[in-house]
Amino acid sequence: MSAVSFHNVTKTFESGGRTVRALQGVSFDIEEGEFFGLLGPNGAGKTTLISILAGLSRATSGKVTVQGHDVVSDYAAARRALGVVPQELVFDPFFSVRETLRIQSAYFGLRRNDDWIDELLANLGLSDKADANMRQLSGGMKRRVLVAQALVHRPPVIVLDEPTAGVDVELRQTLWQFIAQLNKKGHAVLLTTHYLEEAEALCGRIGMLKQGQLVALDRTSALLAGTASTMLRFKTDHALPPQLAAQARITGRIVQLPAHDATEIEQILAQLREAHCKVEDLEMGRADLEDVFLEIMQSHQGDHAKAGLVNNAGKLEVVA
Repeated sequence: MSAVSFHNVTKTFESGGRTVRALQGVSFDIEEGEFFGLLGPNGAGKTTLISILAGLSRATSGKVTVQGHDVVSDYAAARRALGVVPQELVFDPFFSVRETLRIQSAYFGLRRNDDWIDELLANLGLSDKADANMRQLSGGMKRRVLVAQALVHRPPVIVLDEPTAGVDVELRQTLWQFIAQLNKKGHAVLLTTHYLEEAEALCGRIGMLKQGQLVALDRTSALLAGTASTMLRFKTDHALPPQLAAQARITGRIVQLPAHDATEIEQILAQLREAHCKVEDLEMGRADLEDVFLEIMQSHQGDHAKAGLVNNAGKLEVVA
């Protein structure tokens, strides 16, 4: 039995006389004890999928289960098995941190949960804030409380929707150490993040969404092996030859180009010399998950079969 199962999940919205397809037949499973990464650009459908999983939204069609429990017909058992950390900072301003966690415990019928609450507070660096009112906490501290709330009933499935967005390095390290411990104890983890180095370091398997469709699903190691094994990185103030510019990733003065072998590296350098393009700080490095992500997203660029917007006349339009 899978920890989480998405089977042919679709979700459509009516907006301004048009039908927006947020999800288009998404299917994949997350196994017990797995650390799974769900990646995609903004608007790809990640949060919509998580909202359906958490019971905050209902799929137009398809089926979602948590440890075999249907999120619609057996919602109570499904929600008890889930702990969700949302993107938004949602909190009750009238309670302290400890009171907030005790109320969350009571929601799940847990009356004597202070030992676990103390452990959560300690592992998330909140012990000295236990009696502070939620309004007094910084944004990073509030996010730590959201994580504690999601874990207070010891859910076998943990869902983290952009948990480290806009937070400091200390929180990121503290959070991942604790979540990694829980994962090793058998908790399944579903993570969405724009910090791709986090996904590469933590996730054993990754799915990628674009315009509501699953465009990649494989083990992290296999995804990395499937792209260029080497990236040529350098700085330049000159325009690249058109052929290289078409495949380059450019950030300011920094240019990254995929190269599969020594012959391809020499060809790139030859083109740069011929174009009188002076380079600085030339280095070669292993392709990372960000390189893989961009390669996969670009390979589906402009694919009308994967477009996410259909108007009522049935005309296909591409979502920007």
